[in-house]
Amino acid sequence: MAQTLYFPLLLIALCSISECVQRQYHFINENKTWTEAQRYCREKYTDLATVDNMNDTIQLNKSVNDVRLWIGLQRKWQWSSGDPELFLNWESGQPDGKDECAFMRHGKWHDGKCSDTWFVICYNMSRGLVFVNQTMNWRAAQSYCRQNHIDLVSVRNQNESQQLEKFINDSIPSRSDVWIGLFRDWQWSDQSNYSFSYWNTNEPNNYGNNENCTVLKENTNGHWADISCDCQFPFVCHEDKLIVIQQNLSWSEALRYCRQNHVDLVSVQSVEMQYKVMNVVKLASTGAVWLGLRHSCALGIWFWVSGQTVCYQNWAPGNGTSEEDCEPTVRSGAVQSGGDQTWISRPETDRLNFICRNY
Repeated sequence: MAQTLYFPLLLIALCSISECVQRQYHFINENKTWTEAQRYCREKYTDLATVDNMNDTIQLNKSVNDVRLWIGLQRKWQWSSGDPELFLNWESGQPDGKDECAFMRHGKWHDGKCSDTWFVICYNMSRGLVFVNQTMNWRAAQSYCRQNHIDLVSVRNQNESQQLEKFINDSIPSRSDVWIGLFRDWQWSDQSNYSFSYWNTNEPNNYGNNENCTVLKENTNGHWADISCDCQFPFVCHEDKLIVIQQNLSWSEALRYCRQNHVDLVSVQSVEMQYKVMNVVKLASTGAVWLGLRHSCALGIWFWVSGQTVCYQNWAPGNGTSEEDCEPTVRSGAVQSGGDQTWISRPETDRLNFICRNY
């Protein structure tokens, strides 16, 4: 059995409002397919490695320059609206792996060149499906729908597929092909934004129309190459020091969850830690996110559940006073997931996402 080697690579925290690296990398010297590696990393750590910037690349390259290994970047089909791809309705033999955008023909999906021009179906919150009676390429169709409606149409289940097919038949007598909001692009396994790339020369090339996963290519200073997901290589996992839990729990439930599954609710004791919180809180699905911040009605003070006093403060105006209204429930602290991402006081019974720390 292959020996497993662990090389923790503690990254330098590059703290700015837009970017703050807060990961620990672990090199796993076992040969696995990309999917097997992803499963291993999610069970043992956080996920297959995300590489956000040159600092990540340099740190990885220092320790594992002479071996080809998986990272968490995969080319996959996704909806323009961000809806999860749970329902599949491809025509037989589709997708063939050659193209990146999807259209609907006779009720079935086909992949095609994004530069092709077809009619368009948008989705509007109040009107539902909207037929656009002009042809355009997929990117232009996406832009048009986002500017004038909500987005290109998503198809999330069999019922929506049948409704869309009927709408097309009623709206377009010739039953022409129409763009839907499905497209294929690179995506990180942990759902991080794909904004940084470091492809090797002439990569990605999708050789054989089947190269949908990514390796750090050996002896290329950390450059990437696309390759079949069925190949077997060692891999790199990452472990987030801060993690947003997208479950809506009360403050007490969130505290219990973090202590049972991680270490604790996060404490924010400096502007550097606030930047780290600001970097991860954008992943939340609620307008505010619980911190490990609690108000004592008896003492009239705020404190961190880690036992630290509140030295650094980032309260929104009108929040964080010592004279909190303790009726009908105790107040706890949360960080806004939008705007200036300042702290606010909320009843502990509110149900929000929350941030756990893994250290």
